[in-house]
Amino acid sequence: MDYRHPQPRKSMHARIVQELGVEIVSGKLKPGDRLPAEAKLCEAYGVSRPVLREATRVLVAKGLVLSKPRLGSVVRPRDEWHMLDPDVLFWTINSVHEGEFFRSLLVVRRIIEPAAAALAASNATENDLACIRAAFEHMTRAASPEALLAPDLEFHRAIMSATHNDMLMYIGHMLSLALSESIKLTSRHPDTHALSLPRHKAILTAIANRDPLGARHASLVQLDHAQEDAESVLSAVYQE
Repeated sequence: MDYRHPQPRKSMHARIVQELGVEIVSGKLKPGDRLPAEAKLCEAYGVSRPVLREATRVLVAKGLVLSKPRLGSVVRPRDEWHMLDPDVLFWTINSVHEGEFFRSLLVVRRIIEPAAAALAASNATENDLACIRAAFEHMTRAASPEALLAPDLEFHRAIMSATHNDMLMYIGHMLSLALSESIKLTSRHPDTHALSLPRHKAILTAIANRDPLGARHASLVQLDHAQEDAESVLSAVYQE
C-alpha cells in the first residue's frame, strides 16, 4: 500500500480506516498479522496517535482487528469479521472475483429470500401488498437495465418489510449493497428485462394470494434463473 499517495478522502481518519480495511479484506494483511507499528503509521499518514487510535477502534468495531496490550493490533480470523457491515461488504465486493462473490451471496439468498417470501404471504397487510405491487409496476416501466435496479431492490425490500420480522428487515437492509451488485451482474444478460418480470410477478402473485408454499417456490425459481443468467454472463466474459 502506498501510504504517501492515498486516494482523496474526506478525512485522514477515513483514509486510514479504508486503506487498512482494504489491506485486511484483500488478504495483504492476513489473520494473525499485526498492523504496522503505531509510530510507522503515524509518520506515514502524518497524523497523531489519537487520530490513528480512533481509526483502529473503527476497525475493531468492524470485527477486523483485535487490539492487544503490548502486542498492538492484530488481524482477526475471517469468520469473526462483521461481513454485513457496509464498509466490510463493499471492500469484500471489490477484492474478490465477481463470480465468487455472486455464488457466495446466492447461497445466502437461497436461505433467506424464499423463507421471507413465504412469511410475507402470511403476514403482509394491504399496505405491504400495495408497496410490493408498486415496486413491481416500477420494474415494468424501467426503460433500461440500469433503471431496473432501484425498483428491483425496492421489490425485495418490500417483501422483507412485509414479513413484519425485525431481524429479517434488518438483514434485508444490510444486504442491499450486496444484492445491488448481484442484480447488476444479472442485468448484463441481454434479455434481463423480459426474463426478470414474469419471475417477480410470480412471487408477487403468490404473496397476494396468501400462498406461502407458492411464494417460497416462486422465490426459489427466481433465484435459480438468476444463477443461470449470471453464469451465462460470466461464461461470456471468460470467453472474451
